Amino acid sequence: MQVHILDDWFDTLRTLPSFAKLAGHDVTVWTDHVEERDVLAGRLKDAEALVLFRERTAISGDLLDRLPNLRLISQRSVYPHVDVEGCTRNAVVLSSNMQAGMPSIAASELTFALILASARRIPQQMASLRAGNWQLAPGQTLAGRQLGLYGFGRIGRQVSGYAKAFGMDVVWWGSEDGRDRARNAGERVAESRDAFFAGSDFVSLHVRLTSATRGLITTADLLSMKPSATFVNTSRAGLVEPGALEAALRAGRPGILALDVFDTEPLTDPHDTLVNHPNVIATPHIGFVTEDELDMQFSDIYDQINAFAAGSPIHVINPEALQR
Repeated sequence: MQVHILDDWFDTLRTLPSFAKLAGHDVTVWTDHVEERDVLAGRLKDAEALVLFRERTAISGDLLDRLPNLRLISQRSVYPHVDVEGCTRNAVVLSSNMQAGMPSIAASELTFALILASARRIPQQMASLRAGNWQLAPGQTLAGRQLGLYGFGRIGRQVSGYAKAFGMDVVWWGSEDGRDRARNAGERVAESRDAFFAGSDFVSLHVRLTSATRGLITTADLLSMKPSATFVNTSRAGLVEPGALEAALRAGRPGILALDVFDTEPLTDPHDTLVNHPNVIATPHIGFVTEDELDMQFSDIYDQINAFAAGSPIHVINPEALQR
């Protein structure tokens, strides 16, 4: 098959063991990011299988209408960036392994790395040292401090394990169903949403972005946090109400924002006010970006391509497309 891979910015995939699974296919890897529909349509006009690098490029119905040779989109995890109806209309199968029961270790590790970086003020201490100064004010010890985890899912539970190993006191909040599952698992659930935000030294968000969860975290939630607290978001920027982060920084509640996700991605403005704020620790959406994680994820994706080429598609999201 003619296989095209989008958004492999550092041309990493060819270097990973899983890439050998594409032997026998004609593979084109695009290492830049393009959003213009005319350019994408031109690049992908011969593509029979399209590999998406998570949610880096949105695949709209009007783009699909211009790709007559496309038969398969292969990716992993959720697919809010893909027009499923447009896929079905054009007889394009969407295959996506939803990795049930499997947490992203890479995202979990980055979450805890941001917690540690915030607690010990590592970026600020580095900047001070490079500026010819010595120590800044003392940081925080994690042991004995409260970590509030919003969303009782796979990544949240993984982060909880790290936190408990560091002696942190873990408390949960989330949907009613999520809180029930946490209680049934023997975990401590906050008495109320207000108590969750006000009592936590760190709050980390682990919820999928849907129409129901967009703007889930409000300005009032953040302003109720301690001035010494940190809010961590390695999930999706859209989970936070527009303007809430900026309002929190102006009020100094919480004291630190640790962010891996942004409303605009890629975010390449070196003067962006959020990224450059002294109380923001920012990373460029690298939660899932490790060699180990990518090799595992794309191994699944390549299996989907080979299964489709063999006439036995797997992980099909829109089976109606097969009938067409």
